[in-house]
Amino acid sequence: MIKTTESGIPGFDELTSTDEFPGGIPLGRTTLIYGPPKTGKTIFANQFTYNGLENKIPCLYITADQGIKQLTNSMMEFNWFLQSYIDNGNIYIIDGISQLAGVKLEDTNNYKTTTIGNPADMMVKVGIGSRYVYRKCPEFRSVLDSATTLFAFNQEQMVLRVLNAYIRRNNEAGGAGLMTYTEGSTTEKTEQQLLSLFDNLIRMDGETITINSEYNQSENLDGFTSVYNITEKGIVVNH
Repeated sequence: MIKTTESGIPGFDELTSTDEFPGGIPLGRTTLIYGPPKTGKTIFANQFTYNGLENKIPCLYITADQGIKQLTNSMMEFNWFLQSYIDNGNIYIIDGISQLAGVKLEDTNNYKTTTIGNPADMMVKVGIGSRYVYRKCPEFRSVLDSATTLFAFNQEQMVLRVLNAYIRRNNEAGGAGLMTYTEGSTTEKTEQQLLSLFDNLIRMDGETITINSEYNQSENLDGFTSVYNITEKGIVVNH
């Protein structure tokens, strides 16, 4: 049986629960959250991250869309306060944007800068970060937000190789991984190749959330589907 960890998204775990699958986000797997722009993908990832931190589950967070200051500010909009977890080392942040934007920040034990235009350096730091959070808890969480920006700055096939390496590293370590991606950001062929890397897919279109999984099948071949809302406390799935 696949082991899972709670998502922190009200209604989501119940939606995905079956007799053989306890619901939630699978451990030892990486899940892709994808869909059109501005449908709540990053909010889902951040809500998952914060839920883990509140339950003493460390997180490796690779931010490719916003720097650390923007990340902490956007999470504060939902009353998710990161600073104490940064201070106590329970979140390990790899910041791929601040350096590119010309912001000079000092690396620390659990905050590293890189650039999304240098995937090789990013992956070296992902390896170090994975070991860091694994030592704290083997059932750690890992978030990459988002693959979209990596495709914008690098050759598509290179990005696919890097993302595949990230997925393998996370899965072998046993973490619960999430990655976000905005539909239409690459060619149709590359997008299909990207989707094929994952055995757990969550699509959010702004109104409905659909989960397709190779190991948790519903009677509906289109997967588990429900309506969701973005509230002041984050995403709520109307299971």
